[in-house]
Amino acid sequence: LTTAGETGAPLGALVGTARERPRLLYVPQPRDRELRFGFLAALAAEVLPYVESFAADVETVERKETDPESGKKVTVEAELCRDAPQLLVPSAAGVEFVRLLGRSMRFRRTAEQDPDEPYPAPARVPLLGRWLTHLGERARVPGSALLLPMTGLLGRHWATGQSRMEEQHLGALLGWLDPPGGADGAAAALAAELERDEEGQLRHPPAGPATDPAFDNKLLAPAIERYDAARLRLGAAEDPERADALLAALHEAEHAVGELVARATRPTWDAVWRGLDLLRALPEAPYARERWTRDRLSYTSHRDRLAAGEPPQPRRDDAVTAARKLAAREREQARLDAQEALDDPLVMAERRLSGEAFHGYVESVVMTYTEGRRPRPRPVLTVRTDDLPQLAERTPKIPGARRQAADGGLHRAHGGRRAAAHRAGPDGAGRGAGRGVGPGPRGDPVLHALPARPAPGPRAAGRGGDTVDTRGAARGGGRGGGPGDRGGRAV
Repeated sequence: LTTAGETGAPLGALVGTARERPRLLYVPQPRDRELRFGFLAALAAEVLPYVESFAADVETVERKETDPESGKKVTVEAELCRDAPQLLVPSAAGVEFVRLLGRSMRFRRTAEQDPDEPYPAPARVPLLGRWLTHLGERARVPGSALLLPMTGLLGRHWATGQSRMEEQHLGALLGWLDPPGGADGAAAALAAELERDEEGQLRHPPAGPATDPAFDNKLLAPAIERYDAARLRLGAAEDPERADALLAALHEAEHAVGELVARATRPTWDAVWRGLDLLRALPEAPYARERWTRDRLSYTSHRDRLAAGEPPQPRRDDAVTAARKLAAREREQARLDAQEALDDPLVMAERRLSGEAFHGYVESVVMTYTEGRRPRPRPVLTVRTDDLPQLAERTPKIPGARRQAADGGLHRAHGGRRAAAHRAGPDGAGRGAGRGVGPGPRGDPVLHALPARPAPGPRAAGRGGDTVDTRGAARGGGRGGGPGDRGGRAV
C-alpha cells in the first residue's frame, strides 16, 4: 500500500511464500525518512533471500557468441540458472509501483559507499532496487513471468462482463470467476466493489497500491496522528519513569497503525491466493517452458551483471538501448501471439475466422533451389484447405522484407481451395529464386512445410491436418521433401 498524497511513499505490505504465514511490514509515519528506510530494509530482508536463492543452482548450456578478435560466431559454454524467482502482485498498478520502488532505491548510497552521505541507506536496499528494476523492466516484455499481476493473469484466461478497467479490482474479478456459494457472478462482483461493514469500510478493499479514501480519513489518519502525538510526548519527557509509560504508549500507537494496515491488506492477500488456486487448476501450455527459459536467461544475465560490479541501470535508456528494447518487445509480442494460437484451440479458431490462419493438408512439396553461387533449398508446397486465408486469388501477399522473401496465392481446385506458396528472391523470380509457381515479387514467407508421411489408417477427427499461421511463418524454418510428399505439419 502507498500513502495518499505522498507519491511513492510506502505504507505497508504483506509478503511471503506461505499462504498462512505472511509477513506484515508497515510504516507508522510514512513521511519519516528513517522509518521508510527501515521499511525498505525489512522488505529487502524478506525479498532478497528468495530472489537470490536461485542464483547458485546452474546448468551448463551452449550458445553462440561473437568472437571479439575474429568477429565470427563461435559456440561457447555458459551458465544458466535452473530456475528463477517469480513475484505476484495483485494488479497492474502494483507492477508499476514495484518499478517505482526500484527506481527510488537503486541509486541510494550506503554508509560504506559514501561516508559523507547525510541520509545513508541500509546496506541491502540499493541491491533490492536493482532487482526490482530488472523485474519491472522484464514485466514489460510480452510472455515474461518473473513479475505478474494477478488481475492480468486471470483476465487472460477467463472472460467476464466487465471492462478492462473494472477487472483491475481483484475482488470484483474473483466475484465473476468464483462467486461464493454459487451466486450470480455479476451480483458477486457488484457486492465486492460496494459492500461495506458497519464502520463504513469496504469489505473487499482495493487491491492496492492506492487505499480507500474512507479508510484514509476515518481510520488511518487518526491513527497516524495519535502516533505522532505519542512521539512528541516521548521526545519532551524528562522524567525516566514517565518516559517508560510514554514509550509503551508509542508502541501501542504504532501497533494500532499496523493492525489497520493488516486489515486493509489481508483480504487482498487471500484473494491473490484464491486466484492462484484457479490458475493452478489449468493445464500448462506447451510453449510455457520455452518462455520460462527466456526468463531464466534474463535472470542469469542480471545475476552476472551484479557479480561483475556493473553500475545500476540508468535513469533513462540511450537511443540504441531503447530501440533494442522496443524491437525485442515487438518480437516477443509476435512470438507470444503465435504460440498462444498454437496452444489454445479457441485462440486459433479466432485466427481462422479472421483469415490470419487456416487449417489444411500439405498435398505436394516440390524442392527447388536458388540460382546463386551457393544453391539453397526453396521448397514449393501446395496445401488444401476449406478455410479462407488472407490471400487473394493468385495474388502475392505480404510485400516487405528483403530477407526470406516469398509469394503465395490461392486458386480453386477439386471443389475446394488450394493455397500455393513459393520462395522468390528480393527482386522476384530470376534473382536467387526457386521458380516453381508463377512470378515471384518480393514478400515475406507465407508458408513453410515440414513434410512427413502420415501413418496408415483413417485420420482421427480434428487431428488430420495442422493449422497454418501465415503471420508466424517468417519465424520458422522448413525442409522440403521430394515431389509428391503428402501429409505432415504445416506451420
